[in-house]
Amino acid sequence: MRSGIHPDNYRLVVFKDMSNEYSFLSRSAASTKETVKWEDGNEYPLIKVEVSHKSHPFYTGKAQFVDTAGRIDKFRQKYQKFDKKGADKPEEQAED
Repeated sequence: MRSGIHPDNYRLVVFKDMSNEYSFLSRSAASTKETVKWEDGNEYPLIKVEVSHKSHPFYTGKAQFVDTAGRIDKFRQKYQKFDKKGADKPEEQAED
């Protein structure tokens, strides 16, 4: 490895998958202000992630619906006017 390009502040950090509440402890140099008490009784920095190996379809073998902050609904509302079958009935699309 080249010297001088890698951070030297690695520490133990808890990563929490927000889609299924799975957490794991690993080393990271990422910064965060949140902390969490881990199973061993110690407190570690917390980094929240949207997808981990427990929720990603490649590793699980099944698709999992993850709607972060209503992004799918925002997309549907924005591009609803271009949908030929949904242009007549916008109320039915919102129920999906």
